[in-house]
Amino acid sequence: MTIFIVAVAAFIGVAALVGGVALVFRDKPGSEVENRLDVLTGVASPQSEMSGSQETSLLSRPLESQSGVIERIYERFGDIDKLFEQADTSLTIPRLTLIVIAFAMVGTALGAILGIHFALLPALGGFMGILPFVWLFMRRRKRLKEFAVQLPDALEMIARALRAGQSLAFGFSSVSSEMPAPIGKEFGRVFEEQNLGIPLDDTLRTLTDRVPNMDLKFFVTAVILQRQTGGDLAEILDKIGGLIRERFQIWGQIQALTGEGRLSGTVLLSLPIVLFFVSYQLNPGYVLVLFEDPMGQKMLAAAVVLQIIGALVIKKIVNIKV
Repeated sequence: MTIFIVAVAAFIGVAALVGGVALVFRDKPGSEVENRLDVLTGVASPQSEMSGSQETSLLSRPLESQSGVIERIYERFGDIDKLFEQADTSLTIPRLTLIVIAFAMVGTALGAILGIHFALLPALGGFMGILPFVWLFMRRRKRLKEFAVQLPDALEMIARALRAGQSLAFGFSSVSSEMPAPIGKEFGRVFEEQNLGIPLDDTLRTLTDRVPNMDLKFFVTAVILQRQTGGDLAEILDKIGGLIRERFQIWGQIQALTGEGRLSGTVLLSLPIVLFFVSYQLNPGYVLVLFEDPMGQKMLAAAVVLQIIGALVIKKIVNIKV
């Protein structure tokens, strides 16, 4: 009976933590500049709010496009398929769900084998359950960061191709063949879509939807406007590439100046957790008062809330946008 209660508690804890992580990492509404760039590149439209409220008829969609129960649950927290695409992974929603459940069960079983108190087993299972999501978001963040670093070189390569008398499509082909992933893969996809007959403007808009990068939106906006009004696109690309490099230089200086603050925040946030496990290892009864006594539970909840507030404050101080 105790094992059943622990399993149910672990499942509820994992579900709550998964929902919380999805809410924390869901896409935030963009700034006014990003919204205007979305409108110019075609990712969003001025009538998107009106059209978003109109539901598509069930008969106009094929049966295989209907999502299952698990997919509908994930859709409440954002577009998980786009997250898979941005992270460049072959995971699917059912497979990810199975991995999360497996990690949670393994964490709970390990805790039971190691003799951890049953009150801590749901927390351990929940922690293990969110590890696949943490890996997925870290993979997405790393890929987008690599794309941003590669973008200036790609723009300069396209500019050189244009000065040599080649077409813009040839520039995309050069980037896809001479530069590694992720930018080589994304630009190669644009080139292949254009070869299949999709207009270049539409392929570029799809690219900005797949890769949420402000500099890429400026590039796509410049290309679309140049195709409509004319101008020296090579010079524009050189200026955008130079601007991106200067901003990276300023960002590096800011990272160096805020390094002490970020390290202090990491130590302050991790110190209570480390001391908790050390105290539990030395004297379990002393720590379990926080879970068994009503006053201890209130103090523990207050400590968690204060930790979250402190993390947000420190992040606000050291996170300077360039």
